[in-house]
Amino acid sequence: MSGIVVRAARPDEYEAIGELTLEAYHDVGETDQDYDDELRDTAARARDVPVLVAVDDASGTLLGSVTYVPGPGPWHEGEFGERASFRMLAVALGARGRGAGRRLVEACIARARADGRPGIGIYTRPFMTTAHRLYETFGFRRESRLDWEFAPGEWLWAYELDL
Repeated sequence: MSGIVVRAARPDEYEAIGELTLEAYHDVGETDQDYDDELRDTAARARDVPVLVAVDDASGTLLGSVTYVPGPGPWHEGEFGERASFRMLAVALGARGRGAGRRLVEACIARARADGRPGIGIYTRPFMTTAHRLYETFGFRRESRLDWEFAPGEWLWAYELDL
């Protein structure tokens, strides 16, 4: 994971972040095309909440991105109460396995702690098994009582981490 820096996204990166996010979600099996515009629209998220990027320290290459939601307010999933959350964690296809996703999750956890949040809640799709394994290494646990069927047969699984 050396050589990876996590920082705030810059406006000149928003379009690339949106395309990276869309490509990453489609690669792991996302089929909800109604979600594509939201995945692409980094600028809309960044107006309300922090968007973070992982970049290669030497080349500046964009490796991944995540949207950090500090708690109740825009982009917050109300089921998570006072917890922070993160959304749209994505790693570029060619950067997978380098630790960018791990560094982005670490950054969200650090921000939630700094914000005094009691924990972090996240939603993920059932087919995102690599992400599930990553979250579990941090101590996230499944909270099936908060799972959400947003369309017939289309589920979001809830995970939470106590801080």
